[in-house]
Amino acid sequence: MNDDTFVGRLGTPPETALLGVIVPIPEPWAALLVDWRCKVGDPQATLVPPHVTLLPPTEVPVADRGAITAHLAGVAAAHPPFDMHLAGTGTFTPVSDVVFVAVARGIGNCELLAHDVRQGPLDRSLSFPYHPHVTVAHDVPGDMLDLAYCGLQDLSAEFRVEHFTEFEQTAAGVWEIAREYPLTGPER
Repeated sequence: MNDDTFVGRLGTPPETALLGVIVPIPEPWAALLVDWRCKVGDPQATLVPPHVTLLPPTEVPVADRGAITAHLAGVAAAHPPFDMHLAGTGTFTPVSDVVFVAVARGIGNCELLAHDVRQGPLDRSLSFPYHPHVTVAHDVPGDMLDLAYCGLQDLSAEFRVEHFTEFEQTAAGVWEIAREYPLTGPER
């Protein structure tokens, strides 16, 4: 990434960055989920990679980046790799017009990781209770929500989660990988 990407109007670097921490969805499922988001007209389809959120977009002081990196490395070192199974669809309607692929296995692992990630320099509250999922339609008309819900209801994807990823949003609104943190903790 070009260091000039975040230079402000006066030529000074920004004082804050927008970070998110996720469990990425691997191929071939990632491409399938991006295709579905594009198919239903989701404006985030190509900007946000398929994932399970551990830390939603959070503004942090750039000066805290070293402490954040150390914190996330410590979290990863305390958690072992785990198996994840995505199966079927769900929705947050009527609270939020979102269709998602459900996490059928690995829910507890995601809850523990998310809790630990949101401590220390990333301590924050959430607007809604934490519910691990993979968004496949958001900010689209109702018929497109229905299409995603029905079209992916038979999806079944199983894979091993061996790391989580820290993303940073660029000035253009695209999320780029900042770092990956291998899960190296002891089995529970």
